[in-house]
Amino acid sequence: MRVSRRDVCRNGLLAALAVSTPAGVLQAQTASRQLRTIPSSGEQIPAVGLGTWITFNVGQVQDLLDSSTAVVKAFFEAGGRMIDSSPMYGSAQTTIGYALSKLGKPDQLFSAEKVWTTSGSNGPAQIEETRRRWQVPQFDLLQIHNLVAWEAHLETLARMKADKQLRYVGLTTSHGLRHAQVEHILRNHAIDFVQLTYNVVDRNAERRLLPLARERGVAVIVNRPFRQGALVRRVERHPLPAWVSETGATTWAQFLLKFIISHPAVTCAIPATTRVDHVRENMAAAQGAPLSEPLRKRMLAYVAQL
Repeated sequence: MRVSRRDVCRNGLLAALAVSTPAGVLQAQTASRQLRTIPSSGEQIPAVGLGTWITFNVGQVQDLLDSSTAVVKAFFEAGGRMIDSSPMYGSAQTTIGYALSKLGKPDQLFSAEKVWTTSGSNGPAQIEETRRRWQVPQFDLLQIHNLVAWEAHLETLARMKADKQLRYVGLTTSHGLRHAQVEHILRNHAIDFVQLTYNVVDRNAERRLLPLARERGVAVIVNRPFRQGALVRRVERHPLPAWVSETGATTWAQFLLKFIISHPAVTCAIPATTRVDHVRENMAAAQGAPLSEPLRKRMLAYVAQL
C-alpha cells in the first residue's frame, strides 16, 4: 500500500522521534541550510520557519502539548529560527510558550507574532497578553494581522520599535486578498516585513507585491505554502518528475517549498505541521542552493499538467 505523507499517526511516536536523529546528521543539515537576509537590518534567518495556524491549537491536552513540543525541538535541532503565530490561532500561543519553557527558551528563536483587534487602543494590551503566553521578554517581529485597524496598530508598532521594545514591524494578508491595500502601505510607510500567500498555484503575489517588496527592501514571509495540506494531498497522487534530482527535493513537500524559497524576494516560508518527521522534511527543503528561474518554470509547468 502506498503511504501518503499525511497518513502516518503522531503523538507518542513523534515525541520519541524528536530525540532519535543522530547529532552529526542534524549538524550537517544545519550547516548546509539556506539563509535569507532581512533587508532593513542585514540579519540573516533560515529560509524555512514554522507556522502554528490550526496545528498548535491543542488546548490543554497533554499528549498534544508534548507532541507540539517535539515538533519545536526538531525544528530548532534542524537549524530553524522563525516561529509565527497570532491571537487568532486559538491556544497556539500558549502551546508555543509551553514548548519554549520545556526546551529552556532556545536562544536562536526568532519570534514572529501579530496584533489582531479592531480597536487600536486595545492593541498594546493584546500584545502584552500574547507576550505573557509566549513567556518571552519581547518579540522580534510584530505584524498587523490581515490589516485589521492597520493605521492605529502601525502607530503602536512604530512607537514600540523606536522604544527598542520590538525589532521589526510587519503586516499580513492571505488567500490573495487585499493586495492593492498592501501595495499602498508598502509604498507609503516604513515596513520591515510583509506576510502573504504564495505557492505553485497561488501566484498573485508575483504580479505586484513580490517585485515591490524587493524594490522597497521589505522581507517577505510566505504563508499557506501547502494550502493547509490540500496542495500536498493533491500532488501526491502523481509521481515526482523524472528530473526531480535537479531540484534537490526527494518528496513533494520539499519540491513545493523549494519552488517558494527560490523566489528572490522571499525571505522565509512558514509551513505548519503536527509531526516531527514533517518538520524535518520541511527543514531539509532549505538545504542546497536556490533554484534557477528556468528550473522554477519547469516545476510550474509540471504541476500545471497534473
